[in-house]
Amino acid sequence: MKSLLLLALFLNGFALGAPEAVTPAPLLVEGHELFVFRVRIGSIKPAERVHLISARLKRLADDRTFDLSKIQTHEDPQIGWQILGGDQLLFVITPEDAKAEGRPAKAVAEIIAFRLKEILAEDRRIKSPQELLIHAGYALLYTLGLILAILGLGALARYLTKRVEKWRGTLIRPVQIKTFEILSEARITKFILVMISATKTVLTVTLLYFYVPIVLSLFPWTANFSPILLGYVLSPVKTVIHGFIAFIPNLFFIAVILLTTRYVLKFIRLFFSEIEKGSLQFPGFYQEWAEPTFQLVRLLAIAFTLVVVFPYLPGSNSPAFQGVSVFLGVIVSFGSTSAVANVIAGLVLTYMRSFRIGDRVKLGETMGDVVEKTLLVTRIRTVKNVDITIPNSVVLGSHILNFSSSALTKGLILHTEITIGYDTPWRNVHELLIQAAKQTEGILANPAPFVLQTALDDSYVRYEINAYTEKSNSMASVYSCLRQNIQDKFNEAGVEILSPSYTALRDGNTVTIPPEKRPPGYRPPGFKIEPGATD
Repeated sequence: MKSLLLLALFLNGFALGAPEAVTPAPLLVEGHELFVFRVRIGSIKPAERVHLISARLKRLADDRTFDLSKIQTHEDPQIGWQILGGDQLLFVITPEDAKAEGRPAKAVAEIIAFRLKEILAEDRRIKSPQELLIHAGYALLYTLGLILAILGLGALARYLTKRVEKWRGTLIRPVQIKTFEILSEARITKFILVMISATKTVLTVTLLYFYVPIVLSLFPWTANFSPILLGYVLSPVKTVIHGFIAFIPNLFFIAVILLTTRYVLKFIRLFFSEIEKGSLQFPGFYQEWAEPTFQLVRLLAIAFTLVVVFPYLPGSNSPAFQGVSVFLGVIVSFGSTSAVANVIAGLVLTYMRSFRIGDRVKLGETMGDVVEKTLLVTRIRTVKNVDITIPNSVVLGSHILNFSSSALTKGLILHTEITIGYDTPWRNVHELLIQAAKQTEGILANPAPFVLQTALDDSYVRYEINAYTEKSNSMASVYSCLRQNIQDKFNEAGVEILSPSYTALRDGNTVTIPPEKRPPGYRPPGFKIEPGATD
């Protein structure tokens, strides 16, 4: 008889042997935890014991005719306390199981038996026809409520759409600054209508999302799916809330760092502003260096602040965050090579003091006034009001001619050449050129204009008039006025300008001087015909 009992115990998930602690396995009945097995008996692991016992309890739960009062406990001195379902052995609590729980085996068995009755009684109650009918009524009410809510959202959306259409032109007006229209009535109306439609869609999806798990929770066969569906939304929300609470200390630290950086930058801004105004002066440090130096110091301060703050940002230690940071760093490194070159060139140009805003310069083939100078580009406005943007790396690699740097202090020398025949005395030519320069608006009287003879060619002499001006930004107009005056002076003096050179037969031809400048009674010379020599 004893051998048969031992065999039955073995078949039911037991075997005599010393208990050994292994991975715990919970015993579930209708979704409720009944007991947790923490030791194994012989070679039978807790999970295997749970598997054998669960099948037996499942058959008991499916038997609606079974009298739950017959669930009792019985002590077997050799193996422990038995949990019986009438004449059927459900499972046994061994002394080793009770020891793992820290309670007497009898108390553990009685608690399990009582809990098993409660679970099965509750399962029978919720699966009873009366209870199912009540829950079906609730499901119908929830369904009607959902339908009414969706219909109500649709009606509200249609009402708001009509109202917005009526408000167009009255309450809804274009957004504009003076005569420039930023947003038209049509765009504002379309945006509001899109927001109404999007809000309706979001609310409808939200109602459906919460409707499904609520209805599933009403029936015992689908109740287990309800917390899973709700967990898809509630779990991220909980994670965000817990993460924010944990982030609060770091948030205070970041706020202190940012506030400190802000006021340090304000102090630095004030310091360089005084240098730019000339209130503070340092030998070798020019006023125009103040703004670019401040921008450079500001950039370094912000970069240092980001390095300090980075470890305190949420998720900064995660592999994903670090991977994205490295990826962005690689993209910036490969994509900003030319930009970095332009920035470095811009810094070099700033501290070279090659030109300033407003200077008349010539960069390569481009000539004009500097209207903007940044770390990346330099913008030149030509005399034809054409704005040309030149990368700083190109500017640094070009010859830079600055016509304005010495114009106010030493004067810019404007010069132009003419050619006059050898028949005109050079002293007369010098005097005429200097008179023309002195009558030109924009030419300085002191230093005085001067003339250089640059070449003695075959048919004429090259003369170069040199005159000083402070108006470097008006070079084109001053040059034009100077050349006009040269023409007038030489025409008044009856001196022909042989630029460009030309060949003419003088006999019978009129001089090139304008009629009003010719001597009184001037007549073109006639042809001279002489008889040829005869023998």
